[in-house]
Amino acid sequence: MPTLVEELSARAKALSAEDRARLAEELLDSLHGQADFDAEAAWDREIERRVAEIESGTVKLVPAEDVHAEARRLIRR
Repeated sequence: MPTLVEELSARAKALSAEDRARLAEELLDSLHGQADFDAEAAWDREIERRVAEIESGTVKLVPAEDVHAEARRLIRR
């Protein structure tokens, strides 16, 4: 006799791709519990700060290719 999880999984796989994606999102959201609004607000402020630094030219942007090359160089040590 299949377990409830096995039965639900089989039934979910019969859904359309769109419905499976929606179900997956809902299940994942249920694992995260309540949103941490303080953390979200802190991240919003951090994003705004970083964008302002970029726009004002106070930070030097490094191309991803350069960062990856440096990481590879460090790993090979």
